[in-house]
Amino acid sequence: MKKQFSSASRFLTVSLALVLLLTVGIFSFLAFFMTQKSADTISAVGTTYMTGMGEKVTQHFETTIQLRLSQLEALVEGFHPNDAPAAELRAELADNAQIRGFEFLAYYSPTGEFDMIYGEEPLLADPEPFLRSMNNGDKKVAVASTDHGEKDILLGVSAEYIMSDGTVATALVASLPADYIAETLSLYSENTLVYSHIIRRDGTFVIRSGDAFRENYFDRIQAMFEEQGESGEQYIRELEAAMDAGEDYTTLLTFGSERRHLQCNKLPYSEWFLIAVLPYGQLDESVNQLSRTWLYMAFLGCAVVLTALFLVFLQYSRLLQEQMAELEKARKEAVHANKAKSEFLSNMSHDIRTPMNAIVGMTAIASANIDDKQQVQNCLKKITLSSRHLLGLINDVLDMSKIESGKLTLNMDQVSLREVMDSIVSIAQPQVRSKHQQFDVFIHDISTENVCCDSVRLNQVLLNILGNALKFTPDGGLIQVSLYEESSPKGEDYVRTHILVKDNGIGMTPEFKAKIFESFVREDSARVRRTEGSGLGMAITKYIVDTMGGTIAVESELGQGSEFHVTLDLQRAETPEEEMILPEWNILVVDDDQQLCESTTASLKSIGVKADWALNAEKALEMLDHRAQLRDHYHIILLDWKLPDMDGITAAKEIRRRFGDETPIMLISAYDWSEIETEAKDAGITGFISKPLFRSTLFYGLKPFIDNAGAAAEQLHEEKYADFTGRRILLAEDNDLNWEIANELLSDLGMELDWAENGRICADKFEASPVGFYDAVLMDLRMPVMTGYEATEAIRNMDRPDKDIPIIAMTADAFSEDIKKCLDAGMNAHVAKPIDIREVSRLLEKFINERR
Repeated sequence: MKKQFSSASRFLTVSLALVLLLTVGIFSFLAFFMTQKSADTISAVGTTYMTGMGEKVTQHFETTIQLRLSQLEALVEGFHPNDAPAAELRAELADNAQIRGFEFLAYYSPTGEFDMIYGEEPLLADPEPFLRSMNNGDKKVAVASTDHGEKDILLGVSAEYIMSDGTVATALVASLPADYIAETLSLYSENTLVYSHIIRRDGTFVIRSGDAFRENYFDRIQAMFEEQGESGEQYIRELEAAMDAGEDYTTLLTFGSERRHLQCNKLPYSEWFLIAVLPYGQLDESVNQLSRTWLYMAFLGCAVVLTALFLVFLQYSRLLQEQMAELEKARKEAVHANKAKSEFLSNMSHDIRTPMNAIVGMTAIASANIDDKQQVQNCLKKITLSSRHLLGLINDVLDMSKIESGKLTLNMDQVSLREVMDSIVSIAQPQVRSKHQQFDVFIHDISTENVCCDSVRLNQVLLNILGNALKFTPDGGLIQVSLYEESSPKGEDYVRTHILVKDNGIGMTPEFKAKIFESFVREDSARVRRTEGSGLGMAITKYIVDTMGGTIAVESELGQGSEFHVTLDLQRAETPEEEMILPEWNILVVDDDQQLCESTTASLKSIGVKADWALNAEKALEMLDHRAQLRDHYHIILLDWKLPDMDGITAAKEIRRRFGDETPIMLISAYDWSEIETEAKDAGITGFISKPLFRSTLFYGLKPFIDNAGAAAEQLHEEKYADFTGRRILLAEDNDLNWEIANELLSDLGMELDWAENGRICADKFEASPVGFYDAVLMDLRMPVMTGYEATEAIRNMDRPDKDIPIIAMTADAFSEDIKKCLDAGMNAHVAKPIDIREVSRLLEKFINERR
């Protein structure tokens, strides 16, 4: 371990040095690269900005000149040469021109002479282009100067007025101060980085701004280059070529270390050009400052990173020894876990071989005694029990595999707690009866019977806990299951449900109690060595409860028994419950558990019944005698089977002897009453209600007595079985042996089965059959050609009125997600293999009857 630590430290030291050098190099490169990139970015942004600004100023110039030319044209249109005498016409034109802010107004002759209407006669700087445009009838602007040396902008539009010498003018000309154009175009603004000029083709200024002191812009450019010992001829030639071609021109001028961006645009209605210049001096200084800041921050960041790396190295070196120690600890734990798995596999090998040996051995014995019916029946019974045990082992292993891979999911659905508890009681009754155990179920404070949860997983939790209680409680022992509810901290939409399973069995040692919820753990002692089980049940139970957002706790003492307490916050189901109201009967409840008596009388009161209770048969007889003297008999008696001193059947005989047969007596118990049914009927028992006594259990159990007590008794005594005679069932199954088993078992119920070897044949047979020919479909999932999911989808999409036929999945895919997938595919229910005939019968009866 020390050698490994030394090698790791040496590797980290070399790595740190290399990382330091790499970090310095990367940050230096980034600083240089970002500086260069910043300069290039400024140039690109400058080009975009100057191009856009030149176009914008040109458009503004065009808009301004168009406005002024339109004003001048309005004068021509408003004052026609023939509308008034010449003197009056001149006066009107002068007044209106002055209102519009023109400096002067004059007629312009075809030969280029001015006939002034008002103002000082201008001197055109370049008269030929202006005169040519006026004689051609165009609109034009030009620059002129006055005797005072001020520059004006001349605007001319075509007009035929009579001049003073009697000749006809070719245009009407007005002027504006050059400063007006400069101010309109913001050429004199000091709040911008850009300065602009307007020049003619020869480079002379029309309007200049900034520090331009020369009369010719070309001379200015040349002088600036000469100051740096360079020549600007190339730039001047490029600029003149762009002017001659009437094209926009943009370039970057470099004077030593100073950069300036130049933009040239042709101005409409004139022989002028807009020159805009953006000096990069201030921007370059900002970029250089930014580059210096970036370089400083880069090296500062580099220093911080290097310092952090060094500190991390020191910290890592300090922690490395601790990690190596933890690694050694983890290695030991892994060895321990591997040993636990090996022991588990060894135990599982024994547990799996035991039922397998029983199955093989009993099969051989049955074959050897095929003529001995009793011996064969005994062998088949043991084969059935061993098969169920083997199936339970396989399910536990598969569940644990899903838990470890994180694939165990919940399938949320509406669940009746009454049905869940009834199911648990029914499953427990055979083992309770075989071991002569005392078994009771208590409920109280049940406000909500219908909740939302995964019913399969909830049953699995209860069966795992109750199964352990049954297995580890000796013959004649006591097992109690309690259920009660209270308000949930999650809000009014939830109810906190408590489930307690208590026994007086062998209990647990403190050491095993601490690890009972761990995987691959079984108590290895003579007390449990002969007890069947995988050792995974409690680990699976804990995981399911945790996944459902609940808690599970256990209290146990060696030799005294155990108590498991499960707490779940379950969402209330939105299913509206049937209104449960019974007549105002007087009912007597007789049970040796006071809590059950109080809970039952409260439930009876909530459905409109008055109830009294007694804890033993002797007290009940006294109360019945008192009522008889008052001639106010009880309407119904609820009598527990297992009472102290005098059991329920004996008490019923005594009640019938003393008070006659008029009052119905209902036996209440968590035991299977089939073994005492005949004796109970002979004793005068009217019927049977199974514990736990939910409000709905009491309502539906007593409801038949509303109309006719005699008919109700017959109904309660009569055991109903589903009659499938004449029912046609389509069974999709690709395995010949599975088909043979299903055909034999289901045909005994009276139904007629039709075999489809795969999903495609199943869909084809259904499609070819007359409407209503089949009553239901039993669908395997994993089949060749077409799976059960695909066959279900095909049937549901058919254009037939009976496409909603009940389809029940009958498959070995038995996990919660498999059930959800079946329901999502359009199936009505799911039954896991091996086939449970009672469950298949129940589901077929339910869904077939629903379609009637």
